[in-house]
Amino acid sequence: MAECKYKRILLKISGEALLGSQQFGIDPEPVQKICHEIKKAYDKGTQIALVVGGGNIFRGMKNSSKLGMDQASGDYVGMLATVMNAIAIQSELRKIGVDCRVQSAINMDKIAEPYIRFRAIRHLEKNRVVIFAAGTGNPFFTTDTAAALRAAEIGAQVMLMAKNGVDGIYSDDPKTNPNAKKYDRISYDDIISKNLKVMDLTSVALCKQNSIPIHVFDFCLQNSIVGILDNEKIGSVVDK
Repeated sequence: MAECKYKRILLKISGEALLGSQQFGIDPEPVQKICHEIKKAYDKGTQIALVVGGGNIFRGMKNSSKLGMDQASGDYVGMLATVMNAIAIQSELRKIGVDCRVQSAINMDKIAEPYIRFRAIRHLEKNRVVIFAAGTGNPFFTTDTAAALRAAEIGAQVMLMAKNGVDGIYSDDPKTNPNAKKYDRISYDDIISKNLKVMDLTSVALCKQNSIPIHVFDFCLQNSIVGILDNEKIGSVVDK
């Protein structure tokens, strides 16, 4: 078996990736697909941590303003949505033989462990997938930022950003602008200075500070995660 490029990874998946053909909620088909892609990397011996968003259940500021909630309340609802997604992914991973744990930044001991950094690292060392839920546990921070924070805390060698139908970083939205230029490799500073909307800029700054490369790819591409681990040219890379 070829040696993997990265031994420990943090995978960030948007909540919208779990929608499938639905307008709301969790579609079993993309959950199963994502989990089977994770298992392929897991079977290679890669240590995998996972952060999933909650946009398929609650759309943050847009929904909270409609409901008359302040941003902090809306963010807490979004955090709870990520816990629901984490439990769904944990259930599917366990079905296919992947040992895993959910750790929540908001204590809910009936369904998840509390987030404890060294416990998370120990799980990874024992080849368990760790799913981080509830963001950072604080309002005003995105799940992108939570992913960058957790990646730094556990010593991940890379942060993989799984996008839904977009195969990397572009100068503009490729779905609306056919002339958008794709970047195979781009620096942290260029992402920030060009204000590219591929991820939250706070998360980019955190990865830059901790020298964690970011690999942006389309999760719909089969074998994309193992391809990245095998050093294939997939998606876009953000580094120095």
